[in-house]
Amino acid sequence: MTAAAAWTPYRVRAANTAVASENKIHDDEVARRFGFRGGLVPGVDVYAYLTHPVVAAWGRPWLERGTIAARFAQPVYDGDEVEVRAEPAGGASAGGPPEVALTLHDGRGELCATATAALPDEPATSPDPARYPVAPLPDDPPPASPETLAAADPLGTVEATFRAERAPEYLDDVREGLPLYRTEGLAHPGWLLRFANHALAANVVLGPWIHVASEVRNWAAVRDGRRVAARGRVAELFERKGHRFVVLDVLMVADDSSPVLQVRHTAVYQPRAADRGTADR
Repeated sequence: MTAAAAWTPYRVRAANTAVASENKIHDDEVARRFGFRGGLVPGVDVYAYLTHPVVAAWGRPWLERGTIAARFAQPVYDGDEVEVRAEPAGGASAGGPPEVALTLHDGRGELCATATAALPDEPATSPDPARYPVAPLPDDPPPASPETLAAADPLGTVEATFRAERAPEYLDDVREGLPLYRTEGLAHPGWLLRFANHALAANVVLGPWIHVASEVRNWAAVRDGRRVAARGRVAELFERKGHRFVVLDVLMVADDSSPVLQVRHTAVYQPRAADRGTADR
């Protein structure tokens, strides 16, 4: 693929795949009480849209050693015609690995998400899985608070087996048309990122909450039949403008031994109501 073809703008009609989710920020009525126009398209799905041009350009090598840092600045709504644009960034011009800056705008021209992705020549050294111990999920998760989140160390482990035969349903949900996922039977990065959301929601009881950023480093593509476990810790808790944030450090390990990716995952676990200007930051 030529450089020109690689960075052709990618356009997709967003879909709210979480209308039945326990996270009611995806419900139109509840989201409006927080000042939004309607239910939010999940951040993990917006992330999936952002990865499309990256994987179109760099393919499987990016799934095996690439990085991306994404931030979700404004909501994306069901039915929005969004456009992802990519431009070469500073790393490559300075003699470093290929790097690209990504922006995602909705049909009204609002900047909704930004990201920086890179393809290092060699994968970084992966962390020792022993630093991220497996732990049972709580039988009776406590309500999310600074105290209960600080005590959740380590987080209870969330896991599932990737089945390529079932992947088309997810790929259709996120409007993903790249053949690589279907022909090679590889897990989509957006499907994997959902584990970080599950790791939070399975360990504490949440009200409406908002995924705002993810920094991801890949070490391996996930093939059919591999069992992936999300082992996590709470890395940071803070409050800003009345919103309570949590930052998770999640290592995803395949078959109990092989790290496949690490994500620093940030969410507003307790947003301030009725303030559209800041609730999604």
